[in-house]
Amino acid sequence: MTDLFNAAEYLTERRVAAGDGDRVAIIHPGGVTTYAELSDQVHRLAAGLLAIGVRPEERVLMCMADDVDLATGILAAMYVGAVAVPSSTMLTGGELRKLVVDSRARVLLGGAQFADAVTAAAMGAPDLRQVVLTGDAAPQVVGPAALTWQDLLDAGAGTAVTAPYATWDESPALWLYTSGTTGTPKGAMHRHADIRYVCETYGTQVLGVGRHDICLSVAKLFFGGPSFWGPLMAADLPRETFATVRNGVSAGEALPARMFHGVREQYGFEILDGIGSTEALHIFISNVAGKVVPGSSGFPVPGYRVELRRPDGTVIEGPGEPGMLYIAGDSICTGYWCRTEVNRAVFQGEWMRTGDQYVRGEDGSYTCLGRADDVLKVGGIWVSPTEVETRLLEHPALAEAVVVGVPDEDGLDKPVAYVVARPGRRVDPDELIAFCRAGLASFKRPRLVVEVDELPKTATGKIQRYRLRALATATEAPVPTTPSDVAEVQS
Repeated sequence: MTDLFNAAEYLTERRVAAGDGDRVAIIHPGGVTTYAELSDQVHRLAAGLLAIGVRPEERVLMCMADDVDLATGILAAMYVGAVAVPSSTMLTGGELRKLVVDSRARVLLGGAQFADAVTAAAMGAPDLRQVVLTGDAAPQVVGPAALTWQDLLDAGAGTAVTAPYATWDESPALWLYTSGTTGTPKGAMHRHADIRYVCETYGTQVLGVGRHDICLSVAKLFFGGPSFWGPLMAADLPRETFATVRNGVSAGEALPARMFHGVREQYGFEILDGIGSTEALHIFISNVAGKVVPGSSGFPVPGYRVELRRPDGTVIEGPGEPGMLYIAGDSICTGYWCRTEVNRAVFQGEWMRTGDQYVRGEDGSYTCLGRADDVLKVGGIWVSPTEVETRLLEHPALAEAVVVGVPDEDGLDKPVAYVVARPGRRVDPDELIAFCRAGLASFKRPRLVVEVDELPKTATGKIQRYRLRALATATEAPVPTTPSDVAEVQS
């Protein structure tokens, strides 16, 4: 007989049964919630979801602020055997509607402050049956039933829910939509067991999280990366602000070495940079406290296997040779919802093709070279945008930098840098190009530097490089043609 397992019970009732009912589970804007209180709130909301007809494996999509109601909503959906689908609150109504329609969500839970986006998302969603908003006002929708959060709780008031639905390890629990850095988001489908796996691998064996630790989640539904740590450095806060911090965590995009050193020097703690993905649910390669290799993603997290492969599929055994990153581990999703062609390309047996180019160092650490589609060939030699970006970010005038390949007048890709200046600093394109020349092989330098107020990002904070490429292609100023590239490479 299959052993039963429910991730919501694992995260709440298990702690109560262990004697932690009176311990604080969540610190949030409204105060604190203990494990016993959280478990009770999950039971009440689960009863409400059952009362309005939510059935096992149906999707409950959420667009809510990072507060206790969102946590309760995710846990309650999983508790009754439904699938929780949290989404970013930075999505527009039209973008949110695409997720509602694609997931075939039956219920949409929204925060009152996002009422406009939630209302717009409900329009024309054929499978949607109920829309619920926090606050006192029900959503103004046509078609689905409109409820307040209190209406939902009241609907289940006469029903006692004291045990989770009979899910097991393989049961669907959580869908997370990819950030859409290359276009249309895809729903990565995760099992109940995946949640336990990341707790017991990364949480326990990398971070060493114990029962007395407090984890401040800044980025919530996505990983905090350079776009968080850079501004934190620029804020120049008092060092004692971080007196209790043991480590910081960064992922999503490669953390420049200067940010690691800067945070450690300014605030006194190490950032553990790593790489994770929506498909893997969390981080699968990470630096380790006291053994950080600045500029790298670190080492495979216990429980995960890593391979670098050549274009012909052969495995790279030694250090120093770039290759496509593949990973295997029990938290990898079962696939993308209704994306057969992509599934066949990405998920290959127990292995997942990440789409990231990496290289392994002599010390066993892994360093990101960028997305496979982002790596440039200049003068016949591959150039990593990450390497050029890292050099640019060493310049004191810059807060952010992204390098993309743009065809010149001859149709050959050339590096173009889009940069954001630090507050009060001035950007000199010629100076930055010369700065890159001084620290990199000359052919790697940007051919053009464009200053922008902000970089285009997804709702989860990742850079949308394809939009920068489109912007560069559409600009009237052509990328300079440089016949000397081949000679520079050969020299």
